[in-house]
Amino acid sequence: MSLSTLLKNNTNELHSTLDNRIMQLQPFANLSHYQGFLRMQLRIHTAAESLYQGDYYQSLLPDLELRSRLQAVAADCSDLKISAELLKQDKQKADSIEINNPYTGLGWIYTVEGSTMGAAILLKQVKKNLELSETFGARHMAPHNEGRVIHWREFKELLDNLSLTELQKQQAVQGAIAAFEYTINSVDECMSEAVLVKC
Repeated sequence: MSLSTLLKNNTNELHSTLDNRIMQLQPFANLSHYQGFLRMQLRIHTAAESLYQGDYYQSLLPDLELRSRLQAVAADCSDLKISAELLKQDKQKADSIEINNPYTGLGWIYTVEGSTMGAAILLKQVKKNLELSETFGARHMAPHNEGRVIHWREFKELLDNLSLTELQKQQAVQGAIAAFEYTINSVDECMSEAVLVKC
């Protein structure tokens, strides 16, 4: 079984849980809710950024650093005027994540990259409900120049062409599971907080 299929099969339930939890908290109901959504995104992309910039992963996945969306997320946070104090808290939370196993890191990258596909639907909601766009407030949702589907397919092909043992593949699966669990926790912390503040 290919690595991308293995990762997908082992995270389907977590993926559904994450999607449902995000939508329950209505991220596009108003700007306060959306700020919580952005803070969650900042945590995830900050936690994974060292992987995107690392020489080891760039040697396995060419042009990986060009896929990083951290700067776009940070710009969105600035657009929405999220306080420096909250951003500091989120970065500290993200920096507490340690990804020491190289194959676990592949699972994290898979999870972060996979979110680019769902961003197509989210971007439509952002534009419709909040009047934000790929150039203001929703930069991190912008598609790649060659298109989301092609970009994602190319990434999966790179993963699937890696020569990994079964143990290494399982370590990648554990990394993807950890990334989803961290994301779900971040949703609860950042987005639930935004809802409470609004109420």
